[in-house]
Amino acid sequence: MNYLAHIFLSGSNRKMQVGNFVGDAVKGSSYKDYPQDMCKGILLHRAIDDYTDRHPLVREAVQTLKPEFGRYSAVLLDIYFDYLLASRFESFAGVSLKKYTRRFYTSLIISYRYLPVRFKRFIWYFILDDRLGKYATPDGIREALDIMVEYRHIDISVDKAIRYMEEHTEELFTVFHPFFIELQDYCRNYIVNDMNHSI
Repeated sequence: MNYLAHIFLSGSNRKMQVGNFVGDAVKGSSYKDYPQDMCKGILLHRAIDDYTDRHPLVREAVQTLKPEFGRYSAVLLDIYFDYLLASRFESFAGVSLKKYTRRFYTSLIISYRYLPVRFKRFIWYFILDDRLGKYATPDGIREALDIMVEYRHIDISVDKAIRYMEEHTEELFTVFHPFFIELQDYCRNYIVNDMNHSI
C-alpha cells in the first residue's frame, strides 16, 4: 500500500498516522526511538505491508500486471490502489479527501521534529503541492509516477502505466475493494489485540 492507504488504516490517532506514513524510512529496532504512538504507527506500517504482500488477491493482481510492467508491478499496484482509494475516498471514510488531508498535513507540521531526515527534505513540497489530494486524479497519479521515475529511478513508461490504469479501473477496483475491506478489519484487530505485544 502507498501513503494515503497507510495513513487511513491508522484510524483516528494522529501520531499513529504520522508513524505509519514514515514507516518505510524507519529500519530495524530504531522504531523504539520515536514517541509511543508514532512507534505504534511504524509497527502497523510493517504489519500492513506483510499482510498485503501475502494476500492472494494482491498476489494475483501483481501477476496480472507482470507481462506489462515486470518487476515494478507491485509498486504500480500500490499506486493504483491509492488512486482507487482517493478517487472514492468519501465512500470509505465518510469525510471528503480534502478535509481529511488538511487535517493530516497539520499533524505532519506538528510532528515535524520527529520526522526522519528523508521526509524532512520533501515534506513541505509534499504538503504545499497537496500530494495526497492529487492521488484522486489520473493527472495526479502521473505526477507521482514522474517523481518516482526521476528520483527513485524506476524504469517504467509513465504513459503506459496511466493508460493501463484508465483502461482497467473497474477491473482493478474489483480486486481492491474486497481486499481493502479485509485489510481494514485486519488493521482494527491488530491495533486492538496485537499492538501492545509488539512494543
